[in-house]
Parts: sequence; C-alpha cells; structure tokens
Amino acid sequence: MATLHFTSSPSFPLSKQPHLQKLPTFQIRAWPRPGSSRQLSLRVQAYKVVIDHEGKTTELEVEEDESILAKALDTGLSVPHDCKLGVCMTCPARLVSGTIDQSEGMLSDDVVERGYALLCVAYPRSDCRIKTIPEEELLSLQLATAND
Repeated sequence: MATLHFTSSPSFPLSKQPHLQKLPTFQIRAWPRPGSSRQLSLRVQAYKVVIDHEGKTTELEVEEDESILAKALDTGLSVPHDCKLGVCMTCPARLVSGTIDQSEGMLSDDVVERGYALLCVAYPRSDCRIKTIPEEELLSLQLATAND
C-alpha cells in the first residue's frame, strides 16, 4: 500500500481494492488528523462499454461519472452529437445489454423502457453494449409517444 504525504494536509493511503466486473476500482481514504477515526472515502468505478457504430465495434472503459459520448469522443470515435445536453436527439443509441443512467435526458419514460438512449446523458451503471442508431428512428418514437 502506498501512502501520500502532503505538507499541510493529512496522509492519504491509496489502496487498490478488488474490482467489480474485471475493471479497476480504487479507493482513497483521508483521515483529518493522525489517530482520528473519521475518514472520507471516494470510490471510482469504471465499466466496459462496447459500442457498435457504423459496422465497427469499439470497447471503451467508461467511469460512472463520465458520459458514454464524452469517452467515445475522447478516444477518437466519430459519433454524431450536437448539444451534449440530452435535448437535440442527435446522439441516439439502443441499449443492447447492461444498465445506464440517463436521468438528465429528455426522452420519455416509455422510449427509455424500450431500450433507447442519448449517449450524451448516458452514464454506465454496469458493463453494457450499445448500438448507435439513425436519429430518425428515435425521433419518430419520441414524437409518437408525445402525441399519446
């Protein structure tokens, strides 16, 4: 176990914890003063996200606080996008397997329940597989449910 020491702050032991679903998990604990029993824990979880886009499959490691679109763009994947706010529906996808959080997006609940997602507001909560789809496919569903 490594210990980080800072001149005006407490020591921070950094330990690698057992990882979930074969991806790394790290935990940082901070004690306010030597000998104190209070501690702060921070845990960062990353998941394997497989994206099927334009006939190619790309595997990404996406942290739970990172949108799938952001990670895809960071790795050079050319995925359609525009507003990055979950409003314009330019980054549609179909969730093939796994779990994501897209509570920041504007899709109706029934469209989300059918497995559709907007990559800009999709945050992994497990390993998952996603297939990008044409914008028109999602727009027609979203508009149809808006008329109900």
